[in-house]
Amino acid sequence: MRAIATCRRLLNIFLWLCQIPYLQPMLDDQQSTALRIQALICLVLISSNRLGIRHHDLEEATMRLSTKATELLLGTLPYQLGTTSSATIQALQQNVPTGSKSVIIQMFEWNWDSIAAECTNFIGSAGYGFVQVSPPQEHVTGPQWWTDYQPVSYNLTSKRGDRSQFKNMIDTCHAAGVGVIVDTIWNHMSGNDNGTGVAGSPYTHYEYNGIYDYDNFHHCGLEPDDNIVNYDNRLEVQTCQLDNLADLGTDTEFVRSRLAQYANDLLSLGADGLRLDACKHMAATDVANMTGRLSKAPYITQEVIWGAGEPIQPSEYVGIGDVQEFRYTTTLMNAFLNNGIASLQNLDNQGWVSGSQANIFVTNHDTERNGNSLNINSPSNTYITATIFSLAHPYGRPTVLSSYSFSGYDDGAPNNGKYLQYYKGNHTHDHRNTGAGTCSATGGSSGWLCQHRYVAISGMVGFRNNVGSAPMTHWVSPQSQQIAFGRGSLGFVAINNADTAWNAVFTTSLPSGSYCDVISGSSSSGLCTGLGFTVSEGTFTATVPARGAIAIHTGAQGKGAGSALVVFEETATTTWGEASSLPQLGNWAPDSSIALSSANYPVWSASIALPAGATFQYKFIRKETDGSVVWESDPNRQSTVPTSGTLTLTSSWR
Repeated sequence: MRAIATCRRLLNIFLWLCQIPYLQPMLDDQQSTALRIQALICLVLISSNRLGIRHHDLEEATMRLSTKATELLLGTLPYQLGTTSSATIQALQQNVPTGSKSVIIQMFEWNWDSIAAECTNFIGSAGYGFVQVSPPQEHVTGPQWWTDYQPVSYNLTSKRGDRSQFKNMIDTCHAAGVGVIVDTIWNHMSGNDNGTGVAGSPYTHYEYNGIYDYDNFHHCGLEPDDNIVNYDNRLEVQTCQLDNLADLGTDTEFVRSRLAQYANDLLSLGADGLRLDACKHMAATDVANMTGRLSKAPYITQEVIWGAGEPIQPSEYVGIGDVQEFRYTTTLMNAFLNNGIASLQNLDNQGWVSGSQANIFVTNHDTERNGNSLNINSPSNTYITATIFSLAHPYGRPTVLSSYSFSGYDDGAPNNGKYLQYYKGNHTHDHRNTGAGTCSATGGSSGWLCQHRYVAISGMVGFRNNVGSAPMTHWVSPQSQQIAFGRGSLGFVAINNADTAWNAVFTTSLPSGSYCDVISGSSSSGLCTGLGFTVSEGTFTATVPARGAIAIHTGAQGKGAGSALVVFEETATTTWGEASSLPQLGNWAPDSSIALSSANYPVWSASIALPAGATFQYKFIRKETDGSVVWESDPNRQSTVPTSGTLTLTSSWR
């Protein structure tokens, strides 16, 4: 009789699903078949029961078949209830790795108008799939970056812009083929005792202008000030306050309904995904309940920071969506700075979230400040080479940070502290952000870093899009700081984290032909703007520069000028780097300069493969312990790379 009862429930579900018109086009053939199997099984069992047929074997067999059909139906259905015009967004919703524009840019602190412009001017054509934008709701006032993460209402007016600008940004990015993922705050409200939000909403710590009152928050009573102290206590982590931020009662019906309402408002404006901030501080059951109330199924990525020995684990959240894998971030930092990158071959056997469910990053807005990752100031070009690795390796779905220079932990974006009075209705406000993200052709401008425009990073986005889900092949690692591997017959990358150039003959599954290195340039009209390599019968010869990389793929073919080795030798009595007009030497950006080896101190040296025949200018720089940079005096040094062989440039600091 348990089969009869089960089937009656399943048949009711089937009939309910059939009454939802917008759901039908979203069911694939496999799921439609599963529905029909369920209906047939149920009708057979119910009919046999009415006829008095009670054959135990029939009942058990149909129960097993019914279970399989249910798994087939429900396995991916929760991720497919939304509608979208983008195949890449559908792929993210289904949580399946894709090679079609899957890379996310975290446009940290960019305002809505500047993101819209950047989607049109660069992001779409560069092949990025999504932008992750800062929280759009009204928040506490102040120039600090973290004010965005302290909501006071769900009015869509913030330092980034207002509701109409937010909607225009989404529409403009969609027109450029770019989806929008919104940083979303469900865990908490503000940490201030009282104040007025950027859109004029008054608030106190547990009273938010008719939205929430005291009873809508957790008051855990486990610590004197209700703030989290003991991360070994699950209840404390999920019901006490994170740094005095008023902790919402996400286990209550009213709060769940209100948070889902806010998220549905974002989705109604066209948002394609949600990044759930501080997800670790909400029970997975609470998060699942709220995502189950969404009007469509967006891409979900969740901030769940792993801690050794802690009871709350990232694996608890994988049934809801992707999980940000912070262990990946720290492992990359340790490998590129200390342990050696040869250890990075097999990342799906580390006990982490599986690659198909992991959202990965080299750094984000938190870790670049707290020292738990590489960042743009990391030595020896490691931030760039680690980003190249993350875009080449098949593990996870990568997010690239695009941020700004800062000197203090709290520093907001450029111009973030310069407010402009504006009028709305009968009220005067003075907290609209007047700054906007600005970039140069291949980097940042006016304090913005624009890492997403770096030649090596944007080139690797094209690499990842091209290789898709192709398997990793031909892994070689002659020493701990040198690795190379292919992605099936579609791409090949070599990364040299050592202080000397790596000369090698590489084996590859790439078809014979001429390929452009997408780290140093691109393919244009059949020619390479950077280095070029020729694959012949499964091999090619290359010199991988010290602290650098090369990458080729079938989507960037063309003839290049080849390369020659240039040896720089500088006599000096301190720590050195080198900046130059060539992308291999940093494009005049000190943060991307090549560190020189002190093995023969006081002569500092580096051997670098540069495009044959290229004329370039360069200077040596000194990086002080406080992070400041001292350039050697003018004029710029200048040289020309030979067509073959080796050029040695010997000089002294001036």
